[in-house]
Amino acid sequence: MSGDSDSETVGRNAPKKRLLRGIAVQAAAVAAAVHLLWAWPRLGSPPDARPYFFLAGSALAAAVAAATLRAGEYRRLYALGAGTLGAFLGGFLAWHGTDAPAALAAEPLAVAAAVVEVVGVGAYLALYRLAPPTSVAVERRRQGESDGKEGNEVEEERTP
Repeated sequence: MSGDSDSETVGRNAPKKRLLRGIAVQAAAVAAAVHLLWAWPRLGSPPDARPYFFLAGSALAAAVAAATLRAGEYRRLYALGAGTLGAFLGGFLAWHGTDAPAALAAEPLAVAAAVVEVVGVGAYLALYRLAPPTSVAVERRRQGESDGKEGNEVEEERTP
């Protein structure tokens, strides 16, 4: 390693990455739960398709959260997490348009969702930035399998 700041970000279980992963997973899980809480009583409302999109988005957010806990350092996974939470946030803004501040003021679940989505997008983007390129992560996993270790335990120097 070339410096002390690099030692904080090497390997999946570096303290900084563990903290960011915990924040990202919790944000995705809370966003999924909030959207399910909003959507469940509104299912079957014919003119409104949002509950069905929220169900699908919540399932995706929960799957990304579980994969973030279990999988290796994959930039694509982190991009999917940021994109999923960003889509919730962008969808809210697109649906309400200029009335978004009024909609936030009228709906406490919307405030909770917006806060955790912003935090989650930030955490997933930070993880994306700290993760090695996908080819490096795949090579780590291969080396871990050939060494009898789990791919997440193998630590290598990041390539620039």
